[in-house]
Parts: sequence; C-alpha cells; structure tokens
Amino acid sequence: MLLHLKDLLIGPALPTQATAHKELNKIRALAAFSPDALSSIAYANQEIYLGLVVAGTAGLRYAWPIGLTIAGLLIIVAISYYQTIHGYPSGGGSYIVARANLGTLPGLIAAAALLIDYVLNAAVSLTAGVAALASAFPMLWPYRIVLSLALLLLITVINLRGLQETGTVMAVPVYLFLGTYLSMLAYGAVKLWLEGPGPAALAPAPPPVLEPLTLVLLLHAFATGCTAMTGIEAISNGVPAFKPPKSDNAGRTLVIMALLMGALFVGSIGLTQFFGVVAAPDETILSALARRLLGNGAPYLVIQFSTLLVLTVAANTSFADFPRVGAILAGDDFLPRQLRGLGDRLVFTNGIILLALSTAALILVFSGETHSLIPLFAIGAFLAFTLSQSGMVVHWFREKGPGWELKAFFNGAGALATGTTLVIVAISKFASGAWITVLVIPIFVLIFDRVRRHYKQVKQQLSLHGLPPSLRPVSPARAVIPISGVHRGIVNAVLFAQSISPNVTAVYVEIEPGAGARVKDEWNEWWPDVPLVVVPSPYRSLVGPLLEYLDATDAEHNDGQLAVVVLPEFVTTKWWQNLLHNQTAILIKAALLYGRRRAGAERLVVDVPYHLRT
Repeated sequence: MLLHLKDLLIGPALPTQATAHKELNKIRALAAFSPDALSSIAYANQEIYLGLVVAGTAGLRYAWPIGLTIAGLLIIVAISYYQTIHGYPSGGGSYIVARANLGTLPGLIAAAALLIDYVLNAAVSLTAGVAALASAFPMLWPYRIVLSLALLLLITVINLRGLQETGTVMAVPVYLFLGTYLSMLAYGAVKLWLEGPGPAALAPAPPPVLEPLTLVLLLHAFATGCTAMTGIEAISNGVPAFKPPKSDNAGRTLVIMALLMGALFVGSIGLTQFFGVVAAPDETILSALARRLLGNGAPYLVIQFSTLLVLTVAANTSFADFPRVGAILAGDDFLPRQLRGLGDRLVFTNGIILLALSTAALILVFSGETHSLIPLFAIGAFLAFTLSQSGMVVHWFREKGPGWELKAFFNGAGALATGTTLVIVAISKFASGAWITVLVIPIFVLIFDRVRRHYKQVKQQLSLHGLPPSLRPVSPARAVIPISGVHRGIVNAVLFAQSISPNVTAVYVEIEPGAGARVKDEWNEWWPDVPLVVVPSPYRSLVGPLLEYLDATDAEHNDGQLAVVVLPEFVTTKWWQNLLHNQTAILIKAALLYGRRRAGAERLVVDVPYHLRT
C-alpha cells in the first residue's frame, strides 16, 4: 500500500540510464537561475519600508538614496561574479572557490552559510509570496502558515518527482512577473512624469513617528534592504548548464539579470517614494504601490498573483541547489553519505526531504512572518559572497593569466563591498535575530568536522592493511537463543543455532513469577536435548538480566570468544501491526549492538525472522 502511494505521489523509479544533462539557452537559463534574485524585491522593498516608516515621513524620504546605494553595490557584486564565471567555467560555487583557494575551514564556513541561506530562501520566499496573496485577499492573513506549508508540500512533491526547474513550467512565472512588473513600472514612470510627485494620497494620515531618524536606523534599513541581492550568485554556480560557449553565455545572462534586478528594485522604490505610498498594516508596500497605480481591479490581481508565483519558483531554486551542495559535501565526507545518493526519480531525495523539513520548521517557529526571518537571511548570503570573492582574488594571483591584475581588482572590490555590508548587517541586525545565524554557522562547521573524522576512523578500522594472511582457527561458537515462549516463531531459530554450533542454550527471562516453570515444561516437550535456562527478573527488566547472563557465561567458559546470539523475531504483514507488539527483539538487538562489550571482542547477533501470514 505504501509503495503504491509513493508511486502515485512521486512516480515509479527511473533507470540510471535516464539521467540526462540538458543544456540551456540564455532565455531558459534566465528563467532557471534568476527567480531568487528577481523576486527578492518583494521582501527587500518591504524591509526597507518597515525599517524607515517608524521614523515617519522623514524616514521614508531616505528609501530612494538607500535603494541607489544598494543598486551600486549590486553592480560591484555582479562584476565580481562575472569574473568568477570565467575563472570557474565548471561551476564556481562559494564552497568550491573558497575551499580551493582559501583552505578547508573557509570552504566549510562558506558551505554552512550556503546551506543556511538556501533554507532561509525557501522560507522567506514562500512566506513573502503568501503575504502578497493575503494583501489582495485580507481574509487569508490568519492562514498564512497553513498556506506557506501547503506551497512547501507542493514544491517538495514536484521536486521528488524529478521535474526539472529548467522547463517551460519554470519560465512562465518568471516572464509573467517580468512582463507585469516592468509594464507597471513603465506606466508608473509615465504617470509620475505627467502628474509629478505627490503626498501619501492613500494613507488616512501620515505615518506616526515611533523612533527618531538616526544613522543606526538608516543602517538598519540598508542592511535589511541588501537582501535584494540574494540569488545573484546562482548563475556562477550553474555555468555547466549553459550551451557553448558556456562562460560567455553565462556572463551575458548574468548581466541581463543584474540589469533587470536593478530596474525592478530602483524603479519600485522610486515610485513608492515619489508617489508617497504608505501601506496599510495588513498589506505589503508593493501591493500598496500596485493599488496606487492600477486600482483594485484585474491588473492589480494579476500583479499579486505573478508575485506569488515567482516567489514560489524562487523557493524552488533552493530545492535545486541545497541537495546539490549537500551531495558535494557528502562526497567530501563532510555530511552523511546518504545525501549523495540519487533516489528513485534520479534526484537527491534525502537532500530534498531534509530541506523541506528544515523549511517547515522555520515557517512554524517564526509563525510565517517574513519580517522575522529576514535578519537571519542576509548574514549567510553576504558571508558566502565575501568568501567566494576573496577566494577569487587568490585564484587570480596564483594563475597570473592575461589581465589578472584587473580581474583580481574587481573581485577584491566585490569582497570589500560585501564584507563591509556583512559587518553592517551583522551589527545592525544582531539583536533582531542575526545572532542565530552567527551561532549556527560554527555549529555546522563542527558537525562537518565530526562527520569527516567519523568516516576517516571507520575507513582506518575497516582497512585490510596489516591483516595477517591467515587467521587463527577458532573453536566452534556457542549459541544462545533468547525466547519469549514456546511457539512456532522460534523453530527456525533453534534449527539454525543447532546448524552452527553443538553448544546451544535457550534463555527465558522470567518477568512474572512462576512463568519460567511453565515455559520450561513446554520447552522440554519439544527440545529435550537443548537446555533452557530461566533467568529471574525481580525488577521486570528484560534486557538487563539477559546481558548479565551472557557476560557470566562468557566469563565461565573463558574461551576468548563471545556467544553468538540467535534472535527469533516474527514479522507482521502490516506496518501498524507492529504497534501492537512489544518489539523486544529490537530492544535486545540495540542493547547487544550498541551496549557494553568486552575490549577486543565483538558479539555476533543473528536475526531469524518468522513472517506472519495475516
């Protein structure tokens, strides 16, 4: 039943031969790699507005200068990543660049920042998309958590099915968003030219002054607005997906994406300020701008739905990148190797599920509030930017190819700009939640190190190096059969034990006084030649008395080896039927495999299943 449900949701398994790499032209590549970057205006503009509106009209006047400053920073970072595209035509992810040029530790820091950023991108994009929808339909505000989780579930299932985000389905929301927003901004620019700037016409009153206008407040707004730059590195990560010449096509696509980002960001902030738009409490600032320009009719609804769609697609980019980075780290033994394996549908299933669960946890913990998630968001993005661009400076110094000084200069300028922004973001948003990311990144690095050390120790212990050509012959093993009673489920276990050893003993742990005598009488009727030992358990424990008995008999025989435990276990036909049984076999196996054991000795546990028919 579960297998049928799985096939229905994600489809039947695909053969490995079905794996295919599809190269993208610039139009499809823009749709595949730009949603995260283009859609970031939905929450970046909102954060700038929320940061400045507390200072009233005087604060909102600084939205345009802050927007221009961020646009300038965007240009510097775009030029820097243009260099990365040509320096790493095989794909220049922050982890790869930082580890290759700065060392393992900076590489792991970049990897931790990337993984956190992908999870936050999914959570922020989904909650921001739901906020856009709820701005058009205010009755949905109380249900934003449920709606965000529903969209997350939909994206997860789609990715588990292996549908690639580079297809036509991916392109439609992106180009719909670009078409509707650029048209709205163009219409707004004409309207502004004809009518001129205006006061906060839609606001019932000027926004109240809750805080004084200070440099700290301006830096705070700048820091949160810098989330508009998230996703700009996506193209440098995916250079191999482009059609030849790969680096040239990827570079041109990056330029187009950066220009579109700048136009959307600066244009929307400029119109918001010059028209004096102020949002209602349960509305985003972009929704208020759309109402100001288009009214409440169909064009406004198209804008809001296109925002929801592109933000959903932006969240989907995390489902492409998070599993890929996780697989690279797993291949380097920094994460569990299960993240490296392809699932039935030729996707990194475990990475997709891990991302979905992490995103769902964030949405629940932060109650679906985009504003609460943003402070965690920018730290990881700008830390990865800074390490990647610093690594590129080292790369050019090592390579010293034609024009390397200019290339190093551009990447150095990018590293300086993003590093400065990182410091501003970390300081200004630390108390608002950025401390969580600052704390979690070192924890991730420690986890990477522990996982790597574990795999290294396992490799050393499993190595055949130094193993003698012949092993010392050992005496026949002693076999012990723990039983819960005399029934058909133990017959195969007894027969198997007798086939491997002439020295077989059954053990019954007596929890209820008097039960041992009855079991022994039944046992002797069936296997009189196999001794049964009844071990009393005055404290009604099952595992403890059994382990004590095994240790005592091992010490008594003193033959240098441990008894083989032959464990009978019956298997139910339905998963829920397991809940009706005590699962003592699982407890015994766990105790024997992971509990105490004598130094230099390993106890063998042989599981002999008996399958029930109903």
